[in-house]
Amino acid sequence: MIYFDTTPKDDGFRMPGEFEHHLGCWMLWPERCDTWRLGAKPAQYAFTEIAKAIVNFEPLTVCVSAEQFKNARYLLDGRIRVVEISSDDAWMRDVGPTFVVNKNGSVRGVDWDFNAWGGIKEGIYFPWNKDAVVAQKVLEIEGIDSYKAPFVLEGGSIHTDGEGTALTTRECLLNCNRNPDLNENEIEELLKKYLNVERIIWLDKGVFQDETNGHVDNLCCFVKPGEVLLTWTDDKSDPQYEISENARRALLNSVDAKGRKLKIHTIHQPGPLYRTREECFGIDFDTNAAPREQGDRLAASYVNFYIANNGVVVPLFDDEFDEPAIKIFEQLFPGRKIVGILSREILLGGGNIHCITQQQPG
Repeated sequence: MIYFDTTPKDDGFRMPGEFEHHLGCWMLWPERCDTWRLGAKPAQYAFTEIAKAIVNFEPLTVCVSAEQFKNARYLLDGRIRVVEISSDDAWMRDVGPTFVVNKNGSVRGVDWDFNAWGGIKEGIYFPWNKDAVVAQKVLEIEGIDSYKAPFVLEGGSIHTDGEGTALTTRECLLNCNRNPDLNENEIEELLKKYLNVERIIWLDKGVFQDETNGHVDNLCCFVKPGEVLLTWTDDKSDPQYEISENARRALLNSVDAKGRKLKIHTIHQPGPLYRTREECFGIDFDTNAAPREQGDRLAASYVNFYIANNGVVVPLFDDEFDEPAIKIFEQLFPGRKIVGILSREILLGGGNIHCITQQQPG
């Protein structure tokens, strides 16, 4: 594997939209007991169900520690490739590589710097040295050459339409716990170089109480070029209402790289949902990890879904808004099978289906 000194833009590589064809998908296996309750067993069950759904549409690789390899291999569908890669947790979207392609179909990777969503003082856990090399290990396994980006970024903080436009939030990318020496213009230029996009649409904030500092993939995403899906609430007293309304206005006032006005679809958030007393039991206390406490508001969103080849895997929460959400996805993706998976256990860890997956185009 080679790390190039150039950038994807220099070499004609771009980050495709998630709705473009995939060679496969990557996940990590949960086992961290200060993130996942009851020895991560409920989370492992949820991951297994999501993995089973994805492998029905495209090849899937799950990366597992040596200690959990036999357990994961036993639980996972036999069609799933299981490889031994150590990690600090299970957020492949954020620690894995972002894949870029050129017009000839060649694939390369972008390996971002990772600091556990905020570094020593504000990160979710410490250390993160295993996570910091997951991307390189994935690229080595696939024999894919790469670019080493010179700044901190997580894959969940960006979304692209594959045609020159990217979505992100100021709350995350301009947070002083990521790249304090870079301003908005400087980060925008880096995004343009490493994603090979022409236009960045900045939204101010992500979902309320999102511990990732507002990842855009929990708030808003492209469902196709020129069309976005935005999490919403009709409750004007909910803090999420102002966040989503501000995002809606920003999107209405934006055009994409092709000069198109965006078509905005909204989807009502579940809940609001809160961590229960029972859900706090069985979590190991560790001063090197963010606390999980009763009454915490959970950053629940249907936008945190995964687009697979011919399918869409959607988080469900046993909530009154689940059924309307599925109907919206059926309207947005008429050529794909919609599969809903109960995923509250993943939400309890701080993310959801999009956060634990990473597509490999090809």
